[in-house]
Amino acid sequence: MNRRIPVFLVWFPFVALLTYTYYPTFVWMVDRWLARDSYYSHGFLIPLVSGYWLWKKRRTLASVEMRNEGWGILILSIGALMQMVSSVLRIYFLSAISLVIILLGAVSYLFGRKMLKETWFPIAFLLLMVPLPLLIISEVTLKLKFFVSEVSAGLLNAIGIHAVREGSYIHMPHAMVLVGDPCSGLRSFLAFLCLGLVFAYGGGLSLWKRATLLGIALPLAILSNIGRVFAIGLLAELYGMEFISGWVHDASGIAAFAIALAIFVAARKKLESLSLPNLSWARSAS
Repeated sequence: MNRRIPVFLVWFPFVALLTYTYYPTFVWMVDRWLARDSYYSHGFLIPLVSGYWLWKKRRTLASVEMRNEGWGILILSIGALMQMVSSVLRIYFLSAISLVIILLGAVSYLFGRKMLKETWFPIAFLLLMVPLPLLIISEVTLKLKFFVSEVSAGLLNAIGIHAVREGSYIHMPHAMVLVGDPCSGLRSFLAFLCLGLVFAYGGGLSLWKRATLLGIALPLAILSNIGRVFAIGLLAELYGMEFISGWVHDASGIAAFAIALAIFVAARKKLESLSLPNLSWARSAS
């Protein structure tokens, strides 16, 4: 490729074509991001974060020798085929995924393997802006709600408050608590997953530390919501249903997320200070 050709001249026709092709998909994603009680209100931030990472790498990217990679056509073809199928069947979730694949293939074909190595993570990070199908969200949320309510009821019984779970309801002698969708932990998990990837990529952590940080995202989200439901159940039983309505209920959600976020940040700092033990003795023994 002629290096004297400005990069934006290479990308402009491609971006214009993608914008036209994926316009219905963009509309679908924005609609899901703005939906009431959306699990993907963070979707607007994901492209900004990816763009910031690429902007920070601008000098490195400018110094990479650009060369065409023929196998990038294969990636482009896979993405284009997915988009064709999703357009016919109107599967916007699949269409959004195909957009990310096409971007990866375009970088590989137009600029080469080295450029792909530098940009693959910011591009793949865009997958976090793609809302899951509503059916999957409903199934996951339902199972998480049942789990959270079951454990919370068990904790209430453990401290001497008789609690019985029926579906996502927790019945106590003087109160009843409904574990709603926000208390399932899915929204918190998605938030921690995004933060974990940001911390892992931007913090220069080793592979095992990145995996550990991401691995604690779901348990932490679930545990924080179990703590919230347990606290609400305890307060409702002690002080009545009126006490937990209104600001107490809302404040408990903010407090649970804040505590979980503090633990998550502390875990990241702890992982930064850890190092694997010296295994030189094992190598010498072998």
